[in-house]
Amino acid sequence: MSRKEEKPRADVYARITDRIVADLERGVRPWVRPWNAANAAGRITRPLRYNGMPYQGINVVLLWSEAVSRGFASSTWMTFKQSLELGGHVRKSETGTMVVYANKITKTETDDKGDDVERTVPFLRAYTVFCVDQIDGLPDQYYTSLAPSTPPERRLAYADAFFVNTGATIRHGGDKAYYAPSLDLIQMPPFESFRDAESYTATLAHECVHWTAPAHRVNRDLSRYAKDRSERAREELIAELGACFLSADLGVVPELEPRADHASYLASWLEVLSNDKRFIFSAAAHAQRAVTYLHDLQPKAIEIGEAA
Repeated sequence: MSRKEEKPRADVYARITDRIVADLERGVRPWVRPWNAANAAGRITRPLRYNGMPYQGINVVLLWSEAVSRGFASSTWMTFKQSLELGGHVRKSETGTMVVYANKITKTETDDKGDDVERTVPFLRAYTVFCVDQIDGLPDQYYTSLAPSTPPERRLAYADAFFVNTGATIRHGGDKAYYAPSLDLIQMPPFESFRDAESYTATLAHECVHWTAPAHRVNRDLSRYAKDRSERAREELIAELGACFLSADLGVVPELEPRADHASYLASWLEVLSNDKRFIFSAAAHAQRAVTYLHDLQPKAIEIGEAA
């Protein structure tokens, strides 16, 4: 890839990472969506595209962060062109939000021996979206406040069934939540020791993301977790992101207060992000892969939309 092609992509990585670093330096974890009264009155969800499909990976973090910083209540986003196609128009002076599209392309090249070889090249493209709060004239359903499709107690029951369906071994006792790779089990404190059912669910979601790591699941290397502070911080960020994604998918408000053992990773995250502008992208991709794996373990007849 030429230097000219590489620079714009590098700039996108840097711009997004610098923004997340600024949030962390202010003590704000941009992947934890503060579901205030206005938002909790509607449907708890990931950011949604104009067609109702949820965003994934790093775009979830970007759009949650933007919604918080600018006070947007709607969870739906679309491009300028999509708003026009729907009969709407972005209000003058409104500024959009950058999201990214990442993929890989295969190129055929000639090697030193004159043979044709295929090479996979990753690419990243940035584009701009607007929140529905910034757009007038859209069909009414985009402005209608969505009531929860099921009561909270049913959403929590669904979450319980979701974790059972993973097949993970979950034991209760003690005062710490952790995944033990050597035993391949999740240890959770008793349910009664949590602040509420949502906190229990979010914590269990975090540990289930760790549980996906072994080679026969998503194959995320934990061999240096106990020995290397930087590797431990990386894995903990993946689990934090995954827990927030999964909590939103289940219609459960993620735990807002950081766990004591995870707050200590803040300095490590800042250090890694400062040295590796692609770290947050990688962590979000790993988190998305883990959450997708957990969803794939569910009975096919069950849809998340029934519970949130």
